[in-house]
Amino acid sequence: MRFIIHFAMLTASLLLTDSLTAQPASRPFPQHIDYVAGSIKPTIIAQSKLDDSVCSFYDSWKERYINNDCGDGECYVWFERPGKKQCVSEGQGYGMIIVALMAGYDTSAKAIYDGLFRYYKAHPSNYNPHLMAWAQTKDFKDIDKTSATDGDMDIAYSLLLAHKQWGSNGSINYLLQAKEMIAAIMKEEINPQTFSILLSDAIEPDSKDYFDTRSSDFMPAHFKAFEKYSGNMNWQKVIDTNYKLFNFLQKEYSPDAGLVPDFIININKKAEPAHPSFLESRYDCFYNYNACRVPWRIATDFLLNGDERSKDFVEKINEWIKETTQSKPDNISAGYNLQGDDLKNRNFEAISFIAPFAVAAMVDSKNQVWLNDLWNYIEGFDIDQFDYYDNSIKMISLLLLSGNYWNPS
Repeated sequence: MRFIIHFAMLTASLLLTDSLTAQPASRPFPQHIDYVAGSIKPTIIAQSKLDDSVCSFYDSWKERYINNDCGDGECYVWFERPGKKQCVSEGQGYGMIIVALMAGYDTSAKAIYDGLFRYYKAHPSNYNPHLMAWAQTKDFKDIDKTSATDGDMDIAYSLLLAHKQWGSNGSINYLLQAKEMIAAIMKEEINPQTFSILLSDAIEPDSKDYFDTRSSDFMPAHFKAFEKYSGNMNWQKVIDTNYKLFNFLQKEYSPDAGLVPDFIININKKAEPAHPSFLESRYDCFYNYNACRVPWRIATDFLLNGDERSKDFVEKINEWIKETTQSKPDNISAGYNLQGDDLKNRNFEAISFIAPFAVAAMVDSKNQVWLNDLWNYIEGFDIDQFDYYDNSIKMISLLLLSGNYWNPS
């Protein structure tokens, strides 16, 4: 297990340093949010038991993934996978959202959050200092100085959560940092011609992938918060454009399953799934380890904001996944083609696929039995069975499923 022994000492030091300006959590866990009318939560156990499950898994997640051996009062989310990467901005964003939402239960949450923030600031992109270099090595050197859009978006959203949770009059002005980051994302990571989402801040107008996107980077609930705090109406264009894009992809390429691929190309012409090995693997054209996050990202917009486009999109997926699995969660595969067929040799469990289907099920009461079964199935997995990616997605999903994920705007 990856855990730095002196973490408790660092947390105590950070708490002492910040004690003069720290504010108590304004929205302490648990929050028991009433999501929009028509949405549901698991009913198989009491709310108190839902909360207990979140707290128990958070304790394990925090112990395993929050590390502080980088020095300078910094914390990072450990990437865990074999290889040269120690931290990626994607994980840093997950961690910053999780810790901000767990404040109140975790009395050290603000100190940890500020340490995560300092690590992000210590690793800026070359293109814009308000964005984060996407990955660091085991000696905390940036692998390159370009960003990953999804990590930046989650970090920016977490800063809005932090502002609402602790205020912005302490040692870190969370609101100012959020506004600067949101502006940088719009400038560097949104295509101003199509309002599609660029893969990174390294993509230029003459880049071959200037009109390509990663499906899981569409986070409409984030974008609505960004619009409110920035006052930039172009965020509404990003939301509208990408809902239209996703609706087109469902109808054109996945009318039965309602799925979208990991990567989408030619958005300025006729959008289509990327070809195999477009960027990451031969599965780039399928519903794989990027697109598996889409049901969670989009369903959140209905739960928090009641956007019917969100519900319409994920309900197609809900109907298909229940049918193809015969409503048995243990039949969920780790990847599908756009026709809804299992990918070859993927007959194993992956929480990164299972948990987002549970969040998607929350949009309609007709999914209640399916949602209850998914909750039980997800709860049955131990943290040691999966890696940082699956476990972090599970952690955020548990917050949503239990009614403890809230809107900073």
